[in-house]
Amino acid sequence: MLKYKLLATDMDGTLLDKQKNISIRNQQAIHAAKQAGVKIVLASGRPLEGLQSYLQQLDLLGEDDYVLCFNGALVQRSDGTIITRQKMTGKDCKMLVDYAEQFGVFSHAFSETRGLIAPHANQYSQHDADINRINLNIINFSILADDEPVIKTMWVDQPEKLDAALAKLPTHITEQYTVVRSTPFFLEFLPPAANKGSGIDKLAQHLNLRPEEIICIGDAGNDLHMIEYAGLGVAMGNATDEVKAIANYITADNLNSGVAEVIEKFILYQE
Repeated sequence: MLKYKLLATDMDGTLLDKQKNISIRNQQAIHAAKQAGVKIVLASGRPLEGLQSYLQQLDLLGEDDYVLCFNGALVQRSDGTIITRQKMTGKDCKMLVDYAEQFGVFSHAFSETRGLIAPHANQYSQHDADINRINLNIINFSILADDEPVIKTMWVDQPEKLDAALAKLPTHITEQYTVVRSTPFFLEFLPPAANKGSGIDKLAQHLNLRPEEIICIGDAGNDLHMIEYAGLGVAMGNATDEVKAIANYITADNLNSGVAEVIEKFILYQE
């Protein structure tokens, strides 16, 4: 009898290597876990478009395959059907972008209707567009309606500039939104109820699963909530100290198929 019935894995810095590829060992382990009856869920800050090629590669495009996008703000079937959605508004977005301008850092946002939008062209926003294979649209954010649905807003810049901006962030902002650092150069502002932990919880309820039946694996600040939530919370060998401190298990790093190690140890050859 399977102890764990769902495994959720982060992508960048976790399942993917530095070249954004999935190792053969990770692919084989995921396929074996699927064959054993374990549901595999990709849990990422990316939009669905940025995950499609990986879902196809891992054969996770069936009717009963699910994915967490935008750090849990969207829980979807792989075909795009939405299970749960959290969102902020154009008013939220404009206020956060105004703060970014004051602090001298670049910003962008994901709008439900406009896609990836930024007030200024910059290498970090273009990087987000490139890895997700979507267009970057440069617009004047003053045209956003106050009630326009926005999935998330991001500050994107050199790590030290984001550190300085974060230190100046008013308390009411951290209380009003979920704020997570997904990479050293990405600081993300999400709706208050949105994070990977709440996303996995909503999916677990949808699938009638308990936290103790779930494994979550990650490496960065945006993975903390789901690692805390899971029955088995796993930090990658390359994870931040903050993530390692709360994990139940620390696996190999993302260059040495740490996800496969977890699958082999806790699912395929249970101890």
